[in-house]
Amino acid sequence: MNSSNTPHNPSESRSIAALREIVESARPLSYIRSSEEQRVERLLKDAAQRFFSTKVPVWTWSLTEGLRCDDGAVDASASDPRAALDFIAAYQGPALFHLKDFHEPLRERADIRRRLRDLYGACFDQGKFVVISSPVRYIPEELGRSIMYIELTLPDLAELIGFLREEVHAVKALGGSADTDDATLTQIARALQGLTLDESRHAIRRALAAGGGLGADSLPALYEEKRLLVNRTGMIQYVADGTQIASVGGLEIMKKWLMERRELFQLRDSISAEIVPKGVLIMGVSGCGKSLSVKAIASAFGLPLYRIDMTEIFSGRHGSAEGAFVSACRMLEQIAPAVVWFDEIEMGVNSTESAGEQGRIFAFFLTWMQEKTSGLFVAATANRIDLLPAEMTRKGRFDEIFFVDLPLDDERVEIFRIHLERRGIDTTPFDLTRLIKITKGWVGAEVEQCVVSALTTAHLDNREVTVEDLLRAAGKIVPLSKTMKEQVDHIRSWAYNRAVRASPAEFAH
Repeated sequence: MNSSNTPHNPSESRSIAALREIVESARPLSYIRSSEEQRVERLLKDAAQRFFSTKVPVWTWSLTEGLRCDDGAVDASASDPRAALDFIAAYQGPALFHLKDFHEPLRERADIRRRLRDLYGACFDQGKFVVISSPVRYIPEELGRSIMYIELTLPDLAELIGFLREEVHAVKALGGSADTDDATLTQIARALQGLTLDESRHAIRRALAAGGGLGADSLPALYEEKRLLVNRTGMIQYVADGTQIASVGGLEIMKKWLMERRELFQLRDSISAEIVPKGVLIMGVSGCGKSLSVKAIASAFGLPLYRIDMTEIFSGRHGSAEGAFVSACRMLEQIAPAVVWFDEIEMGVNSTESAGEQGRIFAFFLTWMQEKTSGLFVAATANRIDLLPAEMTRKGRFDEIFFVDLPLDDERVEIFRIHLERRGIDTTPFDLTRLIKITKGWVGAEVEQCVVSALTTAHLDNREVTVEDLLRAAGKIVPLSKTMKEQVDHIRSWAYNRAVRASPAEFAH
C-alpha cells in the first residue's frame, strides 16, 4: 500500500503497516483500490488481531450477501448500502467494516455520500473503522478530505513469506511436501515477487504438479507464472534460454567482475544501496557474444531474464512509445528480482531529439536507472556504440562498461571447443590450435557457423567430424572484420578510451 514513508518493522509488510497507520491515527474512513478482495479480507482479519487490545470482529458487506461477520453472524437485511451504513452507525463496540465494490453506491446516491459523512463523526475514536475496497477509484469531492485513499500494491517480500507459511500447511494437508526452512521460503518468496497472492497460489499449484513438492527445485515452475504475466503485456519477453557462464568463451575480465558483483547483488537487502550493483553496459562488434553474456549473467545470478522489446514499444499498439516504455519499466520493478535486458539500447534510447519522444524516453531511462528497485540488474547491449550519448556512458550510470572485442587466439580455440562439445563431440584428439591462423579476426558467431558447416559435411559423408573439416569450412568464410572493416575499426577505435576490455589482453589497436 502506498500510504506513508514512515519506516516500519522490516518483518511487517507494507500493506499491514498501512492498516496499522489507519488504526493508530484513528482514520474512520478508508478506501483501498484493489481487485484482490480475498487479500484485503486477509489483511483486515490480521489487523483485527494485531492492532486492538483484544481481537475485534470484521464485518464484510456485499450487494449480494448483505453483512456477514467473521464469527458467523449474518444480517441479510442489510443488503441495501444505506441499511449497511445505518447498521454501522448503530453498532456498539469496536469493529472493522469491509464494504466491497462500494464505489457504485457512492457514485449514484447522494444519501450514501451524506451518510458516510455522518459516519466519519460517529465512528471517530469509537474503535470503528470503515474500509471500502474496489478495483476502481471513485471518491466524491465532498468526501475527499475525509477518506484515506490507499493503493494496494503487489505483495512485498514480508507479506509473501507470511502467505507461504500458510500455504505450506495447505500443501501438507493435501499430502504434498514442502521445505519449511526460512532460507528456502525466502528464496521462493523472491521468485513470487511481482505476482498477486492469487497468481502466487496458482504458481505454487503449478510447481506442485510439476515436481510433487515445494522447495528450491520449484523455482523454474514459479518463474513460468511470471512468464505468463509478462507475455500478456506484449512489450516484455521472458528469455528461457539459460546459458551457463562457463559456456561463454573468453571474456575473463568481465566474467570475474560479474561473479564478484553476484555476491554483492545477493546481499542487496543487508548492504548499503550505494554498493548494490545496478547494471552493466556491454558494447562491441556484432557476433562477439554480447547476447550470450547477458543470458549467462541471469544464469550466474540465479534470476529470470526479461528482455524489453523496443520494436514493440514503438509499434503504437500500446499507446504512445513513451507511456509504453514507462509502463514496461514499472512492471519490471514489480516482478523483481530479475535481470533486465535492453538489447541494442542505442536504437531505442537516445537523446538526438531532446524535445521529442525519444528524448523524453532517454530522460526517463536515466532517472529510472538511478532510482529503480535494488532487485533489478540491468544488462544493456549496444552495437552502434557511437550513437550512445555521453550521459549514458558516464561513470556511475552503469557499474561498468565493457567492450567485447574480436576474440583473441586462445579465446577462439576455447569457443571452438565449447561449440563442438555442446554438440556431443569429444575434442580431446583435436588439435584446435591449427585453426588459429586461418580464423584471425573472426567473431564468435563465425566460429559457430564454421562448426555447423563442418558437422554438416561430415554427416552427409556419414562419418565423424575432423579438424580438416573445420579447416575446409573456415577457408570458405569471409569474416565480418574484412567485409565491414571500416565499421569494425571505427567501433574498436571509439571504445579504446571509453570502455573496459572484457578480455585480459592489451587492446589491439
